[in-house]
Amino acid sequence: MRVTYLESAAILVEDEQTSILCDPWLVDGAYYGSWAHYPEPEFDPEDFNDVDYIYISHIHPDHFDPDTLERMDRDIPVLIHDYRWDYLHDAVAALGFDVIELSHGERTPLEGDMHINVLAADGCDPERCGNYFGCTWYDDDAEEPGSTQVDSMAVIDNGEQTVVNTNDVPFSIAESVCRTVTDEYGTIDLLCHQYSAAQFYPQAVTDYSHEKKLRERDRVIQEKHERALEFIDIFEPRFYMPFAGEYVLTGDLAHLNEYTANPPREEALEFFTDAVDPDDHECVFLNSGEHIDLETGERSAPFEPADPDAKRRYIEEELASRSFEYEADPMPTLSELQAYVPYAYESLEEKRERIGYSTETTVLISLVDDVYLELSMNGGGYRYVSDPRPVEYDGYVKLEADARLVKRLFEGPHSAYWADAKIGSHLGVQKEPDIYERGLFLCLGSFHTHGYDVPVEADATASAKATQD
Repeated sequence: MRVTYLESAAILVEDEQTSILCDPWLVDGAYYGSWAHYPEPEFDPEDFNDVDYIYISHIHPDHFDPDTLERMDRDIPVLIHDYRWDYLHDAVAALGFDVIELSHGERTPLEGDMHINVLAADGCDPERCGNYFGCTWYDDDAEEPGSTQVDSMAVIDNGEQTVVNTNDVPFSIAESVCRTVTDEYGTIDLLCHQYSAAQFYPQAVTDYSHEKKLRERDRVIQEKHERALEFIDIFEPRFYMPFAGEYVLTGDLAHLNEYTANPPREEALEFFTDAVDPDDHECVFLNSGEHIDLETGERSAPFEPADPDAKRRYIEEELASRSFEYEADPMPTLSELQAYVPYAYESLEEKRERIGYSTETTVLISLVDDVYLELSMNGGGYRYVSDPRPVEYDGYVKLEADARLVKRLFEGPHSAYWADAKIGSHLGVQKEPDIYERGLFLCLGSFHTHGYDVPVEADATASAKATQD
């Protein structure tokens, strides 16, 4: 069996009979245009139309990329976890692919000797997922409890070699699943695991100084590296490949690249070779398009670090000039944005009450002309304020975004999704106190009007009906 590294979490696992393309994000433009690759890929999605299967771990755009899949052969079956909700299934099926949902923990035969076992990160235990997200809710209409997590991991084997692909699964909820895999499979030949942070922090925090962003960047990198060591300790693989979450910011966000917790791969290689005895577990970094043979351990080519000066020039001369999807939209008026608010607030309240979440922290969302939407997260309603002063609040989360993106976010996930906008660094964030309230952002994800018939250009005064001062 051999494994080829492509980009970020995209790898190709194959033996003489069967090939599986995992998480193919192969073209620039994920997260509404802000994420790109470096170096620029030397292959096209069409180059992989001869693979036997595609495995997609979860719905995040750097794993499920419609732009990549739209250029691929629709006859390739797509393997996913059988999640409680059908978001990923429906999104892949809408592109014309045959989607095969695999139950948690079942070793499934493919072509030849190849098998795949797709496991929910939370082990299909909604309490583990709920603890991670700050709530313990799941679908009350379900016949039995099941996975509410948005991520999965895969074990791929051909009876001789075994690959574990953990992509983005958080160790905090996946530990029991990992131990189950080691008990069932024994020797792991290659572990593929995340080592960097695919998130908005710290680069999108607008009130941090240059020095604090650098300190927080380094702290997060260290934290991610140390969490990766926990996967290595459990699986004890012959080889391990740090990957996933590798990206470069484009457009007006390109200046934030120095702050992303996404270290040069050669620095990560140095950390892991210092932290892990190479006689016990050997670290594998591969350049794009290169592979490792798991039987012999041979690489198709030695790893060559990227030239930092060439990368800087590419960002400045190529990536910084790119535009985002929403920048082609007309700029909305204040009344247009206000028309969405009563309906979006109703949706938010339904979610907040369902999971039993409440906080005194106020959410401030930029609209247009220095007007902000002030949202209560404890049932106190909303109102509009001009140029709000932070000292007026006991606690707040302030979100700054292009009004054209805000309109898409208000429209709902079919146009734009809050979590993706945040991960893509499109939302400038301030927090006081400086803590991350996971439940708050979970509820904010429901602040949209999907399912509602919103009148266009409604009178702004109509939106005041739910306001409570």
